Amino acid sequence: MRKSFKVATMLVAGATMLAACANREGFKRTDNGLYYKFERQNPDGLQLKEGDVMVGEMTIRLDSTILYTNKGNVGRIAESQPVTQNFEIKIGEGLLMMHVGDVATFAMDADTAAKYVQREFMPAGYKEGTGQKFYYEINLQDIITRDEVAQERANIEAAMEERRMSEPDDIAEYIEANKITAQPSANGLYVIVKKRGNGPKVAMGKEVSMNYTGRLLDGTIFDTSVESDARSGGIYDARAPYKPITYVVGRDKLIDGWEQGVMGQAEGTVLQLVIPSALAYGPRQKGKTILPYSPLTFDIEIVSVK
Repeated sequence: MRKSFKVATMLVAGATMLAACANREGFKRTDNGLYYKFERQNPDGLQLKEGDVMVGEMTIRLDSTILYTNKGNVGRIAESQPVTQNFEIKIGEGLLMMHVGDVATFAMDADTAAKYVQREFMPAGYKEGTGQKFYYEINLQDIITRDEVAQERANIEAAMEERRMSEPDDIAEYIEANKITAQPSANGLYVIVKKRGNGPKVAMGKEVSMNYTGRLLDGTIFDTSVESDARSGGIYDARAPYKPITYVVGRDKLIDGWEQGVMGQAEGTVLQLVIPSALAYGPRQKGKTILPYSPLTFDIEIVSVK
C-alpha cells in the first residue's frame, strides 16, 4: 500500500509540476491536456475547421530544439488533408481554435506523444521521463476551406484524366513531327538506334555506364549527364556532376522503358527512346517537371558494358 501511495503521489506531483511550468509560460490547458497560448487573436477572422488547409508559418520545437520551420516562407502548412490528421497527438484540438490572423503556440508532453508514435519516429533529442514538451508555433495567415480543397482535387483529377486521354495523340504527333520510322513495341516503346556499337551487350548483371539526356515531348530537359545539354537551358539539378550514370542491370532499378530499351544493345550504341508514361511514372508526378501521364524521351549513349 505504501509503495502504491508513493507512486501515485509522484504521478500527481509530476502532473502538477508540468501544469505549473506551463502556467509560468502563460499557457492555458484544455481538458485533454493540450497547453495553448495566443499571442494575437482575431476572433472576426475565418475559423479553421477540420478538412481545411492552413496557410502561414509554423515552427515545431522539442523544448528549444527546432525540428521544423518555414518561418519567413509563408506557405501551406498542411495540404489537402484534415488538419487534425497532420499534427501529432492532440494538436488538432488547438488548431480548431484558430482564426485567420491568429498567432498561437501549442504545447504537449513529449511522453504523451511517445505512447502513440513508434520510438524510431521520435526526435533524436527525446529523453523519456524528463518532462520535455513539443511546441507548435503557428502564424495562421489564410485558410483554404475543405470545399476549396475538394475543388482543387477535382480539378487535378480532371487535368490528369485529360492528360491520360491525350497521351496517345501527343506521342503520335511527336513521332510524325520528328519523322521517326521505327515501329513501337507491343507496349508502346519506341527504340530509335542512331549508331550501332560493336562492344559487349547490355545484359542482366552487367555494370553499364551511359550518357543521357531526358526530355519531355516539348523538348524540356528534366535530367541530363551531359554538360552541353545542361547548359542549353533545360531544367536539371545544377549541383549534379556531369558524368555517365553507372548501374548494375537488374539490381539498380530504373524506369521500365529505359531498362527495356537498352537491354541487348551493344557498347558504343547511340539511341533514342520514346517512352509512354505506362513505362515511366504513370499517374505519379516526378518533381515539378514530370507531370502525371507524361511520355518521356531519352537520348542515350552506351559508354561501357562490363
